[in-house]
Amino acid sequence: MAAALATTLAAAGCSDDGDDTSSSSSGGSQSLEKVTYLTSFGNFGRDSYAYVAKEKGYFRDAGFDVEIKPGNGSLENIKAVVGGQAAFTPIDLTGGLLAAGGANNQPKVEGFTAVAAIQQRTMAAVMSLEGYGIATPKDLEGKKIADTPGSVVRNLFPTYAKLAGVDAAKVTFVNGNATTLFGTLASHQTDAIGQFVVGAPTAETVSKGKKPVVLPYSDVLQDLYGNVLITSSKYAKDNPDKTKKFTDALLKGLQDSITNPDEAGTILQKTVATANAKAAAAELTLMGPFVKSEASGVPVGALDSQRVARSIAILQGAGQIPAGLTPEQVITFSLVPNA
Repeated sequence: MAAALATTLAAAGCSDDGDDTSSSSSGGSQSLEKVTYLTSFGNFGRDSYAYVAKEKGYFRDAGFDVEIKPGNGSLENIKAVVGGQAAFTPIDLTGGLLAAGGANNQPKVEGFTAVAAIQQRTMAAVMSLEGYGIATPKDLEGKKIADTPGSVVRNLFPTYAKLAGVDAAKVTFVNGNATTLFGTLASHQTDAIGQFVVGAPTAETVSKGKKPVVLPYSDVLQDLYGNVLITSSKYAKDNPDKTKKFTDALLKGLQDSITNPDEAGTILQKTVATANAKAAAAELTLMGPFVKSEASGVPVGALDSQRVARSIAILQGAGQIPAGLTPEQVITFSLVPNA
């Protein structure tokens, strides 16, 4: 089942307006721009809102013919957008900050910009199963964690470990991918995996009832946003109105999905035959509080520059990125909903 939940990232580009890059709507009066959208990570329930937006015609009404393909984590998704293989994708904002800031002395990644928040808090976490000897962050010392190369969980771990009182040098990371992570954990080939907190229902399903142990990064990194929607800097600059229309359509699907997770799970399973509607709905139910921040009155999709600046300061204070990065280098606030 875990192997079926995600497929290999395939390249398919977004296109400029023109006869060879558009199709007619059902009424024949509207030209739809063909674009490729990558999910954040495989075809799990947490990403079903894109399928909801497509199924309900929100993308079509906004002027887009959207092909949805499974993504493979923040860094790979950024590369796909910058390289022109996709027009839009969600990435973890912290992963975007690390990439743009040149984390760990790596070359800075440029050419992408965030235009909306998907989750108001990071969902990054380390996930294990009961009986594996992990109950607290300190228990990770001496253990092995599987994760995709370049994932936000992996890249942010040194900062998380420092704040959680863990010696990161005593934790071993091994490579995995979206297709195999849950199966690797269930078979105890690894002690833990990098995962989002909403992956707990899927972990329990794949492991045939074993209870997940989740160590959320948000326990010690409370200012960090979760996923944000990105596009290329050039597309956002050249097509601000289209970018806003796409964003609004996606956020409508997001709102519907957390309001009616059972419906969203059914739509995902209808579109992706290997998906599990019940597990998808469970993920969306867990994701709801991360999307909405009703107590503070923050609308869905909003991003706050001061809060992003504090996130940058956290990463700089932990020595993960050098000084100089600003929120405006990663986010186009004029395109952010309710900005």
